[in-house]
Amino acid sequence: MRHHNTVLHGILQYVPWPAFERLVAAHAADAGVRQLPTRSQFIALLFAQLAGAVSLREIEAALASQSTRLYHLGARPIRRSTLADANAKRPAAVFTGLFAALLAVAQRGLRRAVGEAVYLIDSTSIRLSELSAAWARFSAASCGAKLHVIYDAAAGRPIYAVVSTGKVNDIAAAKTMPIEPGATYVFDLAYYDYGFWAKLGAACCRIVTRFKRNTPLTLIEELPLPPGSAILSDRIGFLPERQASSRRNPMSHAVREVRVRTETGQVLRLLSNDLDAPAAEIAALYKRRWDIELFFRWIKQTLKITRFLGTSENAIRTQVAVALIAFLLLKLAHAAQKAVASLLAFTRLVRANLMHRRHLHHLLDPPPPISHDNSQFSLQWSPP
Repeated sequence: MRHHNTVLHGILQYVPWPAFERLVAAHAADAGVRQLPTRSQFIALLFAQLAGAVSLREIEAALASQSTRLYHLGARPIRRSTLADANAKRPAAVFTGLFAALLAVAQRGLRRAVGEAVYLIDSTSIRLSELSAAWARFSAASCGAKLHVIYDAAAGRPIYAVVSTGKVNDIAAAKTMPIEPGATYVFDLAYYDYGFWAKLGAACCRIVTRFKRNTPLTLIEELPLPPGSAILSDRIGFLPERQASSRRNPMSHAVREVRVRTETGQVLRLLSNDLDAPAAEIAALYKRRWDIELFFRWIKQTLKITRFLGTSENAIRTQVAVALIAFLLLKLAHAAQKAVASLLAFTRLVRANLMHRRHLHHLLDPPPPISHDNSQFSLQWSPP
């Protein structure tokens, strides 16, 4: 019979292990470690994400039951107390660095002309227990963190992610994000900041967002409307020259206001610095914001990042980074096979077969038949 490694082994083939080892060395993550190397910690956490395990006890029991198949993964059974200590103390920068390295791998085959990239900026709240209050206190009644993401709408994956405390304002996090010159950035009212917009405009980026309800526009031109569309108006004008405290508005160039009626009847005032594209294109770009909301829902519901294995800031950052790594690994493995069209269906099949000896390309194949060799059970009879 042909030998197959486990499905988890197949997923791990997409990990850039040389980069991982460099990160472990750079951060001295294995210095003084005797029982649980960082590689084994990572595999245990990745196993938890892919298997849907939500507690240290569950991870410990599941890996112990598969001890004979861990050898080919370069891992070993673990004690939950040892894993908890590693999550609290082992540098989370190893895993955030691995996420960045994996992004570089994922983007190697992506070649686009300047201006074709559409990036969505948003954040999602991560609710935490009172045990995280020392670093994540958000209000008198709650603790939490935020995951800030730049999402590539065409590739269907994040290209940047960072975890902050819940008190960090979205626009403050956005101002530290990398900017790709010439790309299109789409975001909502949480990023309403003229200085941020001017920074994107200086990098020749196109922006699509929404006007605040009370923001006036000094009209200079009314553009014709496409017949039979949901576009209610299309105008070019200037934003107010002064901000609060009589500060000069750095967004001094003309902008576009496109009013559009959604399927639910809501009227949106969209803002863009693109004065030439069709109004319907501006409206369609803003509608793509829904993609990042679906991504947040996917990782929360499918990869279970609503429940955490630790309470310290380091443990939370580590688990979120491994969840994002798991998403990228699933995307890469899914793209390499043709049998399963849906990423969600592929993920469910990976979960169901995680420690089975099957090839990732054949998750839909029926299991091999059980061979019954009756010769070893034959009875020799001779007459008396």
